[in-house]
Amino acid sequence: MGNLLRIILLVIIPPVGVLFTVGLGLQFWINLVLTLFGYLPGLVHAVWVVTRRDY
Repeated sequence: MGNLLRIILLVIIPPVGVLFTVGLGLQFWINLVLTLFGYLPGLVHAVWVVTRRDY
């Protein structure tokens, strides 16, 4: 159930999905800036962060 919630948050607000995945670190801030530049770059980065396996 945690993964489903993370994916739903990732689609609605990408930085929140990244925050729940990796915490308040560099990837969160990168995603926040990308989302401020546009929804699509933030979404792509969030999907990449959440689906990679080495966090």
